[in-house]
Formats: sequence, structure tokens, C-alpha cells
Amino acid sequence: MIAAPHAAAHVNSFDWQRISQELDCQGSIVLERLISVDQCQALAAMYPEDEFFRSRVVMGRHGFGRGEYKYFNYPLPNIIAELRAELYSRLVAVANRWNAAMGSEIRYPEKHAQFLERCHSAGQVRPTPLLLQYGEGDYNCLHQDLYGEHVFPIQVAILLSEPSRDFTGGEFVLTEQRPRMQSRPEVVPLRQGDAVAFAVHHRPVRGTRGFYRVNLRHGVSRLRAGRRHTLGIIFHDAK
Repeated sequence: MIAAPHAAAHVNSFDWQRISQELDCQGSIVLERLISVDQCQALAAMYPEDEFFRSRVVMGRHGFGRGEYKYFNYPLPNIIAELRAELYSRLVAVANRWNAAMGSEIRYPEKHAQFLERCHSAGQVRPTPLLLQYGEGDYNCLHQDLYGEHVFPIQVAILLSEPSRDFTGGEFVLTEQRPRMQSRPEVVPLRQGDAVAFAVHHRPVRGTRGFYRVNLRHGVSRLRAGRRHTLGIIFHDAK
């Protein structure tokens, strides 16, 4: 069992007004030291223990890149369940504001449990939090984590390994495609325990004639050496 002391209090201690503004401006933001080094190590150490997971995906078999990941099963480890619920409650206002700006009538409920009920009623019943493992030469192609009709527009990735010490290369990469423009890339610097919150698929950008929709993808560049573990927290479940 991984201790999750004061997870809710720690999430709430961040400056969420600044975080919301940065998400609106850039589509992503780093949450420094979201979890402790001990929690990072305990989560990474779960990877070989199959009883915690519902499935394993080898990326090369599906053209996703190189490396592998495992989806957690319900019930989620306490720290993941708590972070998922607390982060959702802080991000839901941004998600609803984005949908309003993009002309979507979809609104998300205040509590994550209520949103999961919506997913499960539509047949999206499989949990999506996942643990990713990369070794030398591995990478993750640019992609979007869409698992069904119901999609929460923001997700979170937490780096469980320490750059330079545990691995080199393996940078987290975002790209943003704006209408009639070339893609804008961004490399997000992370340390062990840092999280990045970012747009899953679309986000609104203000232009001269109001808001327009941009398309985002994310991935991981090639690992030069070592081993890298990441925890992915996706708020919608999968079919």
C-alpha cells in the first residue's frame, strides 16, 4: 500500500488561479513536486506486479512507438484514486470554460464520481490510469488518449524517475496544430515527482474574431540511456 498522506490538501495548496490561467494561455502547466520521491519509487516498483493491472500494451506491436505500459485495474491504488478525484475537482472549471468557448454544450459535473457514472452508463467502464516504462531507445509517438464518447479535455502525467540520474533523453513533448499554421512543438522539463497537466485533444485559443479550436498531441522523445517510469492520470474511462 502506498501512503497518500494529505493528498487532497497538497493538491489544494497549489495556486489554481495561476494554473487555470496558464492552461488557458498555453494548454499545459507543470505542477512541481506533486508527489514525493518515496511515492514515485513505490509507484514505479509496482510495474512488475501484475495483480494491480488489467492489461499490458507493448507499443511496438501497435505502431505506438517503443516501450510498454500497463493499465491499472479497479480498485485503484489509494494515491492514484485520491489524486484523480482531487485534480479533477480543480480542473473541471477549466474544462467547462473551454467547452463553452468552443461552442460545445457538454458540461462536466463537479465531482469525478459523477463523471465516471456518465462514462460507465455509456459503456466506458475500464479504468484508464496507467504506468509507462521506457528503456534505452524507447519512445512514444505523438498521440491523443481518447477512449470513447465521453472525454475529459485535460489529463495529467507524473514523472516517477529522475532525469540525468535514472535516464537521459525521454523528454515529454507537446505539439499544437492551429488552423492554417504549422505545428508548434514544446518540450516540457520535468523532475521526479513533477506533473504536467495538458489538453487531451482540443483547446480554445482567442483570435481576432473570437475563439478557435486547436488540436494537440503529446508523446515522449527517444530515451538515450537508462529507464523511465511515468504515471498517467486520465479522467475518463474506456470502452
